[in-house]
Amino acid sequence: MNVNQSAPPVPPFGQPQPIYPGYHQSSYGGQPGSTAAPTPYGAYNGPVPGYQQTPPPGVSRAPASSGAPPTSTAQGPCGQTAYGQFGQGDVQNGPSSGVQMQRLPGSQPLASAPLAPVVSQPAVLQPYGPPPTSAQVTAQLAGMQISGAAAPAPAPSGLGYGPPTSLASASGSFPNSGGPRMPSMTGPLLPGQSFGGPPVSQPNHVSSPPPQALPPGTQMTGPPGPPPPMHSAQQPGYQLQQNGSFGPARGPQSNYGSPYPGAATFGSQPGPPQPLPPKRLDPDAIPSPQLNELPPQQKTRHRIDPDAIPSPIQVIEDDRNNRGSEPFVTGLRGQVPPLVTTNFLVKDQGNASPRYIRCTSYNIPCTSDMAKQAQVPLAAVIKPLARLPPEEASPYVVDHGESGPLRCNRCKAYMCPFMQFVEGGRRFQCCFCSCINDVPPQYFQHLDHTGKRVDAYDRPELSLGSYEFLATVDYCKNNKFPVPPAFIFMIDVSYNAVRSGLVRLLCEELKSLLDFLPREGGAEESAIRVGFVTYNKVLHFYNVKSSLAQPQMMVVSDVGDMFVPLLDGFLVNVNESRAVITSLLDQIPEMFADTRETETVFAPVIQAGMEALKAAECAGKLFLFHTSLPIAEAPGKLKNRDDRKLINTDKEKTLFQPQSGAYQTLAKECVAQGCCVDLFLFPNQYVDVATLSVVPQLTGGSVYKYACFQVENDQERFLSDLRRDVQKVVGFDAVMRVRTSTGIRAVDFFGAFYMSNTTDVELAGLDGDKTVTVEFKHDDRLNEENGALLQCALLYTSCAGQRRLRIHNLALNCCTQLADLYRNCETDTLINYMAKFAYRGVLSSPVKTVRDTLITQCAQILACYRKNCASPSSAGQLILPECMKLLPVYLNCVLKSEVLQPGAEVTTDDRAYVRQLVTSMDVAETNVFFYPRLLPLVRLNAGTKSPIENTTEPPAVRASEERLSNGDIYLLENGLNLFLWVGASVQQGVVQSLFGVSSFSQITSGLSVLPVLDNLLSKKVRGLIDSLRAQRSRYMKLIVVKQEDKLEMLFKHFLVEDKSLSGGASYVDFLCHMHKEIRQLLS
Repeated sequence: MNVNQSAPPVPPFGQPQPIYPGYHQSSYGGQPGSTAAPTPYGAYNGPVPGYQQTPPPGVSRAPASSGAPPTSTAQGPCGQTAYGQFGQGDVQNGPSSGVQMQRLPGSQPLASAPLAPVVSQPAVLQPYGPPPTSAQVTAQLAGMQISGAAAPAPAPSGLGYGPPTSLASASGSFPNSGGPRMPSMTGPLLPGQSFGGPPVSQPNHVSSPPPQALPPGTQMTGPPGPPPPMHSAQQPGYQLQQNGSFGPARGPQSNYGSPYPGAATFGSQPGPPQPLPPKRLDPDAIPSPQLNELPPQQKTRHRIDPDAIPSPIQVIEDDRNNRGSEPFVTGLRGQVPPLVTTNFLVKDQGNASPRYIRCTSYNIPCTSDMAKQAQVPLAAVIKPLARLPPEEASPYVVDHGESGPLRCNRCKAYMCPFMQFVEGGRRFQCCFCSCINDVPPQYFQHLDHTGKRVDAYDRPELSLGSYEFLATVDYCKNNKFPVPPAFIFMIDVSYNAVRSGLVRLLCEELKSLLDFLPREGGAEESAIRVGFVTYNKVLHFYNVKSSLAQPQMMVVSDVGDMFVPLLDGFLVNVNESRAVITSLLDQIPEMFADTRETETVFAPVIQAGMEALKAAECAGKLFLFHTSLPIAEAPGKLKNRDDRKLINTDKEKTLFQPQSGAYQTLAKECVAQGCCVDLFLFPNQYVDVATLSVVPQLTGGSVYKYACFQVENDQERFLSDLRRDVQKVVGFDAVMRVRTSTGIRAVDFFGAFYMSNTTDVELAGLDGDKTVTVEFKHDDRLNEENGALLQCALLYTSCAGQRRLRIHNLALNCCTQLADLYRNCETDTLINYMAKFAYRGVLSSPVKTVRDTLITQCAQILACYRKNCASPSSAGQLILPECMKLLPVYLNCVLKSEVLQPGAEVTTDDRAYVRQLVTSMDVAETNVFFYPRLLPLVRLNAGTKSPIENTTEPPAVRASEERLSNGDIYLLENGLNLFLWVGASVQQGVVQSLFGVSSFSQITSGLSVLPVLDNLLSKKVRGLIDSLRAQRSRYMKLIVVKQEDKLEMLFKHFLVEDKSLSGGASYVDFLCHMHKEIRQLLS
C-alpha cells in the first residue's frame, strides 16, 4: 500500500515509517516499548495492545467497573473521620486562587489528615488511583456536591430556605476545637436512602454514618418530608460545603441561624458565640420555594450568594490549568477529553480526536433499563471534516489500489485498529459484528507473538483513530469518477439590492475573490469552475467563454418551467476566462443601475442552478444573494405570514415550519444532484427565513443574514463571511453512516442534511464547520469488558474531484454502576444535544411543552444521581454530580434563548435563523452561544502588568450585571455578536486611548469600528477583537454600548445569569426551581 500524502515509498513491513513522525513499532509516540509482551487484540476484549495500558501522566482513570467499595474509615484526631483531601475548612467562594481539580476522570481516595471536629461519621473511602495534591483540590467550589472525586459525606441543610441564613466564611480554616458537636443525621428518610447498617455501594461518594444516639435535648418530631424550620438563637449550623452539598460542614460553623430545614426538627444545645463571617447571604431578592410552609411572620426573603453556586468561569479556568499543558493522547478507551474551552494538542493513538467526535458520556450504561433510569441522552456530536490546528497532522490518505478499502463482509465496517487478526493473520474478526472475514492475499501480513500484525504501526487504518481511503469507482455515482465541482454565483438585482449598494460591492469583491477558490494540497490553481446568474422576476444567464470578447446574456422569463439556455461557456475555468469574467462583473452594476423591478423569484433560481450542475454532470455549490420575500408569480411564491400574536399559542410552531412543501421537494432534487446551497439574505423586512432556509438546511449549506444591510456599516462583516465561505474546504455529494458495535445503534440524527432512509445521512455539501449529532439507543445488553465502538464513515468528493472515504473510530467504556456514567459525562456536549433536540421540537410541539420537557429531563438526570449515587442526606440539600454541576446554569441559558423565549424585539425571522443555525453548531459554538464570554479590558492598560502579553485574552468574568464595574470596559462575545461595554466612570485616559475623544459623553454609542490609535491599549484591544473573530466561524460585528444608553438593553440580554426581560429566570432562581423539581421527583 502507499500513503499518498507526499510520502516516500513504504519501507519494509514492520519498520517505522518515516512519514508517520513518532510512529515506532514497539509503542506509540516514539516512546520505548515495555519489555513485557503487550496483550493481544481481543474481539475488543479488554485493553487494546499497543495502547498505553497505564494512563499517561496527569490522566487518572476510573476502573472499568465498580463494585461495592471496601468500607474503611480514616480517623483523624478526636476520633473524627479525616476528610484530608480538602484540607482544613478550605471551602472557597467564587474564583479561587488555587487550582481546582475538575472533571476527574477517575475517583480519588481521601487521604487522612487532622481536621476540625465534625459529626462523627465513618466514611467509605474509594480505592481509585493516587490521592490528588492538596493544591488541586483546595479550591473546590463551595456549594456543590462534587462527586467526580469521592467527596466527604454531605449532611442535611437547606439551599438557604426558611429564615434568613448567613453562610460562614468560605476561606480560611475553622478552629480545631471550641465548637459543639453536631447531632447525627437521623429522622425521616427519602426513598433510596438508608442510614442503618453498612453503607450501600456508592462509587462516587462517601457514605453517611449509621444512626447514633442523639445528644441530650434532641427531639425528633414532625411528619416525614420537610417541616418548617425552627428558629433558635445560636444554633450550631451547617455551612455551604466544599464537597458541594448546600449542607452541613465538617466542623462547627459560625452564625448559622437555624437548624437545617428538610429533616426532622432538632432541639439542640446552643453553641458558644462565634465571630461574624466575611461573606453573607443577604436577606433580599429571592423568595424561597418553601415559602408557603412558613408561618406568616417567617416569610422573609433572602438571597443565595452567587459566589456559592457553581461558576462556569471557574470550571473553564480550572480545566485550562489542569489539562491545557498536556497533550490529550487518545490511546485509552473511554477517556473524557478536556473541555472545548481548553486549548490542547491531540495525539491520535487509535481513537478519533475530540475535534472530530465528542460524546455526552464516555461510559455507556450496559443495559437500556439503566439508561432509562438515568435519562442521560447517549449522543455523539460528529464533525467529520473539522479543521485541525497547524500542529496536528491531517488524516493520512491510504490508497489500496483497485481492490479498495478492506471491509467486513457482513456489516460493511471499514478496517480499523479494533479489528482482531486470527489464524496467523489469514483472517480477521470484525469488532462491530464479530463476523470472521478472510484477509485478501495482497493485504496479508504475519502476526507477532502477541497476535498483532507486524506492520500495524506502518498502516494508519491499524493504528490511528482517523484516516482516509481513496475510493474506487464502485463508490462513485453511476460507476464513473466524478469531475471537479462548480460554484455558481446567483445575484439578486432587484431594486432593493441595487439601491443598497449590495450589487456593486459584491461584483467588486468577486473579481479578487475568485483567485481564492479552494484547492487541493499542492495544486497551483483550483479545479473548481464558476458560473454567473442574475435575477429579479426573470433569470439572466451569462456566457463567459474564454474565446468571447464580451460576455453574452441570455434571459429566461418562463420561470414556471425552468431550463438552462446554454451549456458551453456557462461554467468556466477562472484563469482561462478571467478577462470576460472581469468585464461581466464591471457591467452588472451598470446594467441594473436604473432598475425599478422590486419583485423577486426564489425557487426557480435554485432550480436553474441545479439544472446547470446536472447538465455539466458535476456536484457543486450555489451562492445565492437575496433581498426580499419572493412574491412574484412563480413556483415557490410566498406570502407574508408573520404574526406575533401566535407566540405562546399552540399555533406558534407554524412560524418555524416552511409555508409550502415545494421547497422540501426542491431540496431533495438538489441533494440527489450534489447541489449545495449557501444563502446570503439582506432583508429590510420579513422574508420568511423558515421557508427560504429549507433548501440550504437540507443540502448541508449555510444561511447568513444581514438585516437592514448598509454598505458603510455591514460591508466588513458581509465580505469577511463571503470570503471565508467561498474559500473553505467542502466535501461534495457526501454520504455519512455511523456504525456501532452490537448492543447500541444510531436512532436519531440532528443537523443540516437530508435522509431518504434510516441510516444514511446525505449531504450535498459538508464543510469543516458543520456537525451531525447522532443519538444512540440500546438494542441489546453491552458488557463492561468489550466496551462500545462507533465508526463514522463519510464518503465524499474533494474540491479536486477525488472520491474519498474519511473514517473516524471511537471506543467507549460500558458500566453497570450509575456512578460511572455520571463520572464520565460531558455537560457541554449534553447541552449541545439538548438544544438541538429542543430546537427541532418547536417544529411539532408548542414551545411551552418543549421547555417543560427540557426541565423535566434535567431534573430526572439530577434526581437519579441524587437517589442512586449521592450519600443519604437531607432533602434540603441540592446535590449535583461533579461533571454536571453546570447543567442547570447552561440549561437555563437554552431555555432563555430567542427560540424558546423570545423578547418583544425579536422577530420571527430572527428566531427561525437562530434555530437553523444552532442545528449544525459544534460543541464549542453552542458553549459560547448560550453562555457568552465577558472579558474585562481596563486591566489591559499599560499601567498594570497586562495579562494580554502572556495570554491571548484576559480572564473572563461571569455573565451577570453585578460583575460589571462602571470604571471598567468589557468585551462580550457569543460567536455571532461582539459588544464593547463602556462604564460611565472609566478613566479619562482610557477613553482617550481607546476612542480618541476626551470624555465618556463624547463616545459615539453604536460605534462599530474602534479608531486606529498609536498607543498600547488601543493596539491590545483591537488585537484582542481580531483574535476573537479569528476563533469563530462567522464575523462578529462590533457594537460599542455606553452604560445607561438605550443600546444597553440589547447588551443586557446576553448577561445570561440575570433575569431576562422576556421572563427568563436568573441562574439563582432556576437553581432553586431545579431543586424543587428534584425534590418532587424524589418524594
